[in-house]
Amino acid sequence: MSQSTGFFEDFNRLNVLIAGDVMIDRYISGKVNRISPEAPVPVVQMEEAEDRLGGAANVALNIKAMGATPFLCSVTGDDENGNTLQQLLPPNGISPDFILRSPERVTTTKTRIIAQNQHLLRVDKEDKHDLTEQEADTFLAKVRGVLDDNQIHVILFQDYNKGVLSATVIDAVIREALDRGIPTAVDPKFHNFWAYRQVSLFKPNLREIQNQLQDPVRPTLASLNAAAAQIRMKLGNRASMITLSEKGIFVDEDGKSEVFGARPRQIADVCGAGDTVISVAALGLGLGMRMSEIAVLANMAGGQVCEKVGVVPVDKAALEQEYMGLLDPE
Repeated sequence: MSQSTGFFEDFNRLNVLIAGDVMIDRYISGKVNRISPEAPVPVVQMEEAEDRLGGAANVALNIKAMGATPFLCSVTGDDENGNTLQQLLPPNGISPDFILRSPERVTTTKTRIIAQNQHLLRVDKEDKHDLTEQEADTFLAKVRGVLDDNQIHVILFQDYNKGVLSATVIDAVIREALDRGIPTAVDPKFHNFWAYRQVSLFKPNLREIQNQLQDPVRPTLASLNAAAAQIRMKLGNRASMITLSEKGIFVDEDGKSEVFGARPRQIADVCGAGDTVISVAALGLGLGMRMSEIAVLANMAGGQVCEKVGVVPVDKAALEQEYMGLLDPE
């Protein structure tokens, strides 16, 4: 392997603490042959049901797929779906030991109804309220235990606004990271968007940052530079990465910025692409890679999973092959 791509092997030695909202992505698929006589809706003759790890657990899958070791810290309900999620973790190489079970919450579950490869309906079961004080204390104790017992190379916050990452929890984990000299990467959502002060890498998508700033944000370098300056002023972060969907990825580090365009893809499903982007970006951060390298690799990884149906992790071998082809197109 060339020196330029040696980081693919280096990913194998990284330990990543992932803090955030885990969930089950449930797929019910079948065929539609008629419309219901009860209402003008299709009747799906169910053929298959499948449960997949979603949210921060999908991030852990991506981290594992890239060869690194994930330490997944979250809170679920003490319910049947919580049992299902716990059972899905070990076969995928993820420890359930750092998942807090709470009888006061339900396990987030997104059920998608699919027929003839068409997504007909999604039904969500979830809680969105913040952790109680006791739950937060227990969760933070688990996080500190992971940090005390393992050499963690990067902390990744995966926020889906389901209550695990409250402002109190966010502040406490960031302080732990700063005290221990561990870089941090964040995939934020609407609530607590500006709570991630002094993180290393802040990665919203374009729509999210448009919803947070008063001035319009457009996918142009000048407009994105202005947005990054506001992010830096509010958060004091080292670097910003804004995903631009089919237009690629914008990165800013210490006032130096660039837009990296997306490669042409046959898009099948964009679900989970953000999880893959932040996972690969966090690994690059953990290795101390240049932001330009991180952006190209994360952009490529996010594009690859968009070519597959459903929430799926990145394929490391395919990613390395595509990256090497970019370096040596001959």
